Amino acid sequence: MSAEMANEIKLISGRSHPELSAKVAKRLGIEVARTISLNYSNQETSFTVGESVRDEDVFILQSTATGDVNEGLMELLIMISACRTASARRITAVLPNFPYARQDKKDKSRAPISARLVANMLQTAGANHIVTIDLHASQIQGFFSVPVDNLYAEPSFLRYINENFKPEDCVIVSPDAGGAKRATSIADHLNTAFALIHKERPRPNVVGRMVLVGSVEDKVAILVDDMADTCGTLVKAAAVLKENGAKSVLALVTHGILSGNAIETLNGSVLSALVVTNTIPLGDKVERCPKIRVLDISPTIAEAIRRTHNGESVSYLFTHAPV
Repeated sequence: MSAEMANEIKLISGRSHPELSAKVAKRLGIEVARTISLNYSNQETSFTVGESVRDEDVFILQSTATGDVNEGLMELLIMISACRTASARRITAVLPNFPYARQDKKDKSRAPISARLVANMLQTAGANHIVTIDLHASQIQGFFSVPVDNLYAEPSFLRYINENFKPEDCVIVSPDAGGAKRATSIADHLNTAFALIHKERPRPNVVGRMVLVGSVEDKVAILVDDMADTCGTLVKAAAVLKENGAKSVLALVTHGILSGNAIETLNGSVLSALVVTNTIPLGDKVERCPKIRVLDISPTIAEAIRRTHNGESVSYLFTHAPV
């Protein structure tokens, strides 16, 4: 039995976010496995594992960098397939930011459910287990027939708020009705007030105006969301909160996609800070926008990997952020 359990953690990194992989490896006290990954002149991806993974517990960490989502996803599928061919005992795909998560339902005629397609591809490639952070919709877990651990950035956000603010001076705000559950959970843990931004639509697909439900008078308004893409909604919501008497407004967001003109939009906004985790590589965006603060999520990922490998419960991480 001891020989069976002697398999080691093999952490394999894709090319999308090597910095996060390095931090996770350092936290685990291991080295990132040697691999060779490159593109041919016709842009096909070639991947080779540079060491044996036979009968090992393999964790493949691949985020989806803004602008390279499809390439990152394809590389991940190839890496999973390579490890399965190399006789790995178990293959866990660690996706800090799940690709196509917003396409989780058929919202109009003849539209695909792309999140389910991604789930099917990951399983067909050979993934036995999925680890991700703050899925856009929790029901995406139901698209898989293998175990999915959906971790949360909430414990890290709670620590940040407690270290930098007095909870009684804060109001947690959801920028839309869809994120109300996420925001109320944080408000309940802090025992503080909650508010909601309601979008009035005079006709379909047109946002007439944003209406604040709740009070933020002389309070620090903290917007909470799972992702910031173009930041249009966040910035408009921040302006509404300022108009309603908020002392200052900041946003806590798990995935800082920040595509298009997001940086310019943020710089010209009333937001005092945008706090994101490093699930997605930010590149030079932190230098271009002094309002961005980055929380390191690698301790949570590393602890999830360690607990998964040792057969321990991961649910501890739903309410605690490793120091």
